[in-house]
Order: sequence, then structure tokens, then C-alpha cells
Amino acid sequence: MGILSQLSIIHVLWAATVFCQYVDYDFEDEYDDVPDQHPFYFNPSTQDEVPRFPFPVECARECFCPPAFPLSMYCDHRKLKMIPNIPSHVQQLYLQSNDIEAVPAGPFSNVTFLREINLSHNKIKFHMIDHGVFAKLPNLLQIHLQHNELEEFPFPLPSSLERLFLGFNKISQLSGNALEGLPNITMLDLCNNFLDDSVLKGKPFSNMKNLMQLNLCNNKLQTMPPDLPSSLMYLSLENNSISYVPENYFNRLPKIIALRMSRNNLQNIPRNTFNLPNLLELNLGHNKLKQVFYIPRSLQHLYIEDNDIEFINVTLMCPSIDPLNTNQLTYIRVDQNKLTVPISTYAFFCFPHIRTIYYGEQNINANKSTQLRMTVFRRFLTPEEYHEADDDNEIQDHETEEDHEAEDNYFHPYFQ
Repeated sequence: MGILSQLSIIHVLWAATVFCQYVDYDFEDEYDDVPDQHPFYFNPSTQDEVPRFPFPVECARECFCPPAFPLSMYCDHRKLKMIPNIPSHVQQLYLQSNDIEAVPAGPFSNVTFLREINLSHNKIKFHMIDHGVFAKLPNLLQIHLQHNELEEFPFPLPSSLERLFLGFNKISQLSGNALEGLPNITMLDLCNNFLDDSVLKGKPFSNMKNLMQLNLCNNKLQTMPPDLPSSLMYLSLENNSISYVPENYFNRLPKIIALRMSRNNLQNIPRNTFNLPNLLELNLGHNKLKQVFYIPRSLQHLYIEDNDIEFINVTLMCPSIDPLNTNQLTYIRVDQNKLTVPISTYAFFCFPHIRTIYYGEQNINANKSTQLRMTVFRRFLTPEEYHEADDDNEIQDHETEEDHEAEDNYFHPYFQ
């Protein structure tokens, strides 16, 4: 009986333990404070205006909509001839590098939140864009239409637009009202088109009060574009036929940071033309300049290679020295000119931050290029400057003309 009694007691205790576990633990306690959940819906926290949509999201069968980027639709490099229907939730649409010839309104009929369209590298012509197709997209910020066959500026466009890329087309006309109603444009690229002075006589850029970057390189301009907005910071005019810059032209453009006018027909620059308080980069290479000009104290990079300069008059560049407001010039490129002697050492008093002067080869004789005693001047840096330059990857042991060509390529016509 003793053994049976002990077994009975053990059994009672085990049953009581199990019963207590189920009584003490309330399975519903875990979910009492949990809000309603939608496990099958994606709701981006940073874009409250976008409605919830099923996951995986709707996507045109010709395209790819990665789950990691549910607001983007990738239809590029697919040999498409037509624009597929666009789901209403899409914000970024990539259609570059196809064979698209037209932009009809149909595929965009249900689109509300589209912010960026990339239609570059296609075969689109102006008359094949349905009138108002872009203007009906109220949230559109950026359009890429470079490398197409546009003959005219595409308009109308939405007032929300901030960046417009139209380079590498055949644009030769700007209708009088084409650029009206675009108060938010900050960047306009019209490089590599057929624009001439007559197209700009109507001063099409004058009302673009927020324009910061204007690219007009590789066109047919012979004079400076008129009435540019005072907000402009980056101006690209390379590869035109501009022969003269009026002395007071930049007075109304005090915010200019970078100016690129290489490969024009410039011969004489009025002394104070570039007296700009914020100018950092000035590229006047591959022109016909015979003498230098005043350098603003803010300038850091100066490119005047491949001109007809025989002597660099430092006094013209720097008429006075102010120890409390020193010139910031660090780099000068003067190769392919007609220099017979290096720049005067007075330059190092005027420009105490100079690190490199690239002389390269000089075109002293018509049929033969020669080199000065030194092809590259590099100032010895202080330990502090050395570490700063090293951090910026500016220290090089050997320099060749190819190195400086590569540096020029770094300053791409399309400002970064």
C-alpha cells in the first residue's frame, strides 16, 4: 500500500501542475493590445500620400517591378516600340534605350503620383507626343528625353517640373510660350541641339526665376544668351561659335559658380568680365585668346589651354595683394599656348594656394610644338596641406598630358 500511496500522490501533483499552467497563461493576453494589422499590404511610411496597394504590386508584363522598389517600374533595354500601361501607384518610370517613337496619352491616363520619367535613347519626335500628356501629371519632377529625335521643345509641361534633360536631339525651335509656367525648373539641359541666336532672341530663360543650371553646349550660338536669370549658378556654353563676351554681361549673374566656354571663338576678354564673387571654375580652353584677364579671388580652377597666349601678365590677373583676403586659385592649365617662359614668380605671392601649373607642350612654331624647361609646376605643400590633399586624392607622383586630359574629362559638360 505504501508504494501505491506514493504513486497516487505523484499523479495528483502532476495533474495540479498541468492545470495551473493552463489557468495562469491566457493566450489572448498576447493580442489584446495589438492594433489591426494588414499583413498583405505595403504601406510606405515616408510617402503617406500614396495609397496602399497589394504586394506584390501590379506591373506591366513587359517590365520589371522589383519588390525592393515597389514604386518603380523598369522597362528599359527591352526593344519596346510602345509605352505599356502604367499602374497608378508608379512614381519612377524607366523606359530608356528602347525603340519608342510616340508618347500617347493612353498609358498615362490613370497615373497620379508619377515623379520621374526616363524616355532617353529612343526615337521620339515632337509631333508624336500627345499634346498635354506631361502637363497632366501634377507631381512630375524630372523628365529625361535626351538622345531622341525632337525637333522642337516639348510643351506644355507641368508647373511641378524641376529638372528637364533634352540633350542630343534636333531642337531648333523654341515656341514663344514653351518655357512659360515652369517656376520650379532648376536644371535645363539643351546641349547638342541646333539652337542659334535667333531662337534665343525672345529671351526664353528670363522668367525662370529658380533656374540654377543651364546647359547650352554644342549648339550654334554666336553671341551670349540674353537675359539669363540671376539665380543661375552653372552655365555651360562649350562648343559654340561665341566670339565676344560683353564686359558687363555677368553683372546680373552674381551667383555663378562654374562657367564653361571652351571651344568657342573668343579672342579678347574685357579685363573685368569675370569679376564674380562666387566663381570657382572657369574653362576658356581651346579658344583664340591672346592675353589673360582679371581673376576673381574665389576662383580655384582656371583652364586656358590651347589659346594664342604668348605671355601671362600676372598683374592683369592679380592687380593687388590682400593678405586678409587671398586669392584661392589652386590649379592653372596653360598648355598648347605660345609661352616661351614660365609664369612669373610674382604669381606665387598673388596666388599663395597654387598647387599645380600645367605647361605641357607649347605651340611656339606653327609646325612644331616645344616644351618649356618644366612641363608641370607643383608647389611643395605644408604638412597640413599635404594631408588635406591626400584626403582628397590629389597627390600624384607623376603627371602626364593624359592625366590632365582625364582631369578635364572629370569636369563633364553635364555638371554633377
